[in-house]
Amino acid sequence: MTEVLRRGRASLAFSFFAQGAAFALLVTRIPAIQNRYDVSDALLPVFLAAVPVLAGVGSVTTEQLVKRIPPSLLLRWSQPVVLLALLGVGAGRGMAELGVALAAFGLAVGALDASMNMLGVSLQRTYGRSIMLSFHAVYSLGGIVGASLAWVGAHWHLALWVSYLPVVAVLLPTVLVGSRWYVDGESTAAKSGAGVVEGGPAEDGRPGGGGPGVVFKVLLPLCLVMTFAYIGDSTVSNWSAKYLQDVLGSSEQLATVPYNVYMVTTLVGRAIGDFGVRRFGAAAVVRLGALVAAAGFAVVAFAPGAWVGMLGFTLVGLGLCVLVPQTFAAAGRLFPGASDAAIARLNIFNYVGFLIGSPLVGALGDAWSYRGAMVVPMVLVLVTLVYARSFAAQSDRYGGGHERPRTADVGRGSNGL
Repeated sequence: MTEVLRRGRASLAFSFFAQGAAFALLVTRIPAIQNRYDVSDALLPVFLAAVPVLAGVGSVTTEQLVKRIPPSLLLRWSQPVVLLALLGVGAGRGMAELGVALAAFGLAVGALDASMNMLGVSLQRTYGRSIMLSFHAVYSLGGIVGASLAWVGAHWHLALWVSYLPVVAVLLPTVLVGSRWYVDGESTAAKSGAGVVEGGPAEDGRPGGGGPGVVFKVLLPLCLVMTFAYIGDSTVSNWSAKYLQDVLGSSEQLATVPYNVYMVTTLVGRAIGDFGVRRFGAAAVVRLGALVAAAGFAVVAFAPGAWVGMLGFTLVGLGLCVLVPQTFAAAGRLFPGASDAAIARLNIFNYVGFLIGSPLVGALGDAWSYRGAMVVPMVLVLVTLVYARSFAAQSDRYGGGHERPRTADVGRGSNGL
């Protein structure tokens, strides 16, 4: 059973990596996509907004599907669709083909994000310790690799399909092979006699099987935290370069650095974040992350020059990186008998924050000032402190050296993973 869990964790981690790379390859080549299909500036926001909207639809649909099929099966077939849709974006010839490819990408990515995090939360419960941040760290690594490959494609003026085809050709068969070892959490552990975490399977025999029990009033604080985190994230990804160049007077080359630094610090923060959760508890890590991110936005807002501004974006990355993984984990703990449904609903607010963040900062920047606009995500991230108790409700099970989940004696072999 120890080997089963290890293979399951490794295969799921690679799925996170592949998704990070695919998403980065899409969003970092938006100018090239616009040029290839001759999409006007007025129509481009419609195409871009359609992806997160359809991803939200995909996440809602996933909540219903996992009542009938395991999340591992849904992940196994949604990830190839995402990769093929990415290739379709690069290989299409007309506006209609672009629309179909982006629609397929959006719907599939909603199912993919939801099912990946369902499996991650379920595995964490089986492990009995925090591992969610490690999955999102691998996602950040995939994003760095994808953005780097996109830079290579842009630098050498490669056609989109030429940039995308080698990546899809490598990732597609690899994720299909790796999907053989996905683990649906405690259900697999129970069948193998490896011990089931306290608060385990739902009534249908699968952990968090999407059954009744999700109280939206209880889930709402986590939904708000997710929204605020993605407003902050979209602020950095969409406005950091413009802010450094137009407000802080940096060169065009220097303006490209903050997002790369942001991604690297996100990777570093997530790589070490699980240790912090185990030592101090999830609530303490979330509070610290919110304070560091807010301090970063404050530094950005009042920065006298470009280098100080980059320091601020670095702090934002270190702070924000822990919020999203811990929000998914907290939803799983709050609703142990319906964690799949809770995560599917929570995942929708990932896209809500993405849709709100960039237009909000842009509108405030045009109407007021971009320095003032940076204060808004700072305040929203600070609001996370009010909801930290939602992370503490059962977080002692996974951190701070407190009570650990009880497992059956026959499962002792998995305790040291």
